[in-house]
Amino acid sequence: MFSKATFKFLDELAANNDRGWFEANKPRYEELVREPALDFIAAMGDPLAKFAPHFRAEPKKMGGSLMRVFRDTRFARDKSPYKTNIGIQFRHELGKDVHAPGFYMHIASDECFFGAGCWHPEADMLGHIRDLITANPKRWFAVRDDKKFAAHWALAGDSLTRPPRGYAAEHPAIDDLKRKDFIGLASLSAAEVTGSGLVKLATERFAAATPLMKFLCEAQGVQY
Repeated sequence: MFSKATFKFLDELAANNDRGWFEANKPRYEELVREPALDFIAAMGDPLAKFAPHFRAEPKKMGGSLMRVFRDTRFARDKSPYKTNIGIQFRHELGKDVHAPGFYMHIASDECFFGAGCWHPEADMLGHIRDLITANPKRWFAVRDDKKFAAHWALAGDSLTRPPRGYAAEHPAIDDLKRKDFIGLASLSAAEVTGSGLVKLATERFAAATPLMKFLCEAQGVQY
């Protein structure tokens, strides 16, 4: 699916991040980025259906699991028009944006990784997660410290410096209640991205994140 040429294209795009270069090299983008990504997404459909049946692998050029190559530059100082990474997200069937619970794969020359969870959840969603942790700290600790999950995944993301308003500073899970993101990251090498076992590896890593994803789905009142 992906190859060393995929990474070479991303490097070249980073060095020539303008519309003229991209349009001239769009056939290479299709061959080296979009087509391999859509092949990977399609191959993940059956595995996801087995362990996460309410999450969708949608191999569509636009509006599916492959994230847009175009950057949102409206409020950014960097006005470069194109992303220099490949982002693939398998969202919950009820999720409409990147903030919903989902599985994620990131491919870039400087870093590749798997992700799972809720990134920058909206205020109501974040409150539901915190409330479930507050009411069931032992369950949360069992999720966070699950051996299969912890073997490859680590919680990451932004956190508050002080306890969130309305939550006791002495709560046993206060460090996790400060989180603004509830995401896990798992390492992924460039060799694994270009290897023949990527689908199998992604399936194993995402399945190991099941405890976290079930907890987050429960907090949102949706089926895992």
